[in-house]
Amino acid sequence: MSEIQRPGALYQQVAAAIREAILSGEFEPEAPLPSESQLMARYRVSRPTVRNAVAALRAEGLIDVRHGKGSFVRSSGLPALTIERRISRTTGGRFTTHDDTEWEAVDEPTVYRSHTTKTTGRPLGLAEEEALFGCDRLLTDPATGTRMMHRTLIPFTTAEATPGLAEAPDTPPEAIYALLTKAGHKLWWSETVRARMPLPDERAALRLPDATPVLHTSRVTHGTDDRPLLLEELRVGADRAELAYKITADQQPARRTRT
Repeated sequence: MSEIQRPGALYQQVAAAIREAILSGEFEPEAPLPSESQLMARYRVSRPTVRNAVAALRAEGLIDVRHGKGSFVRSSGLPALTIERRISRTTGGRFTTHDDTEWEAVDEPTVYRSHTTKTTGRPLGLAEEEALFGCDRLLTDPATGTRMMHRTLIPFTTAEATPGLAEAPDTPPEAIYALLTKAGHKLWWSETVRARMPLPDERAALRLPDATPVLHTSRVTHGTDDRPLLLEELRVGADRAELAYKITADQQPARRTRT
């Protein structure tokens, strides 16, 4: 190939040419990128220029650098895992989720005392600095290697009014639902999902490639008088998982007619 002649810095020209090769399918998803020497010969540029071009494409999320193996074209296929976001209650009063994934704990749950922030206080209907129990879990799916961070935040007011919860804030969420129901609550849930770039600790714990966002899901458990009782946060790499929801139509109240 002849030397490329385009506007902009030379490494940007090389990055644009490699990008075109990726998007056209010449460099296929999951395939290794040509070596630095091959790219130098192909585009007639120096090694630093090639390295800068690859770094730019890595920042864009088109290339994944695997230590000891080289650079690979990032897959553009479907996520490896679908996480069902539904809750059911059995006739025996046991709550279950519809996530069929066999999640395994990477470490023991981390339990701590904390307080609400502007971000966590709003969905719980609380001001900042309100006391909370927190429980963090790092889970993995052995079948796909997908990692998930799960956090449970329990206001002291909820824990103190729920027998057994203050003594065991690391109780799994499904079992907490049962405790809340036993305490007299009729539960319902609301959930929001947003995509954002990960914090450094999230990137390390979830083992995310460069330029990969996380799906951040916030689920609030509501009880009597629609009062928020519990906040759960789920974080998973957007390249590894997708979230699935079952949506049903609400029954609207009947309109009153004048007689």
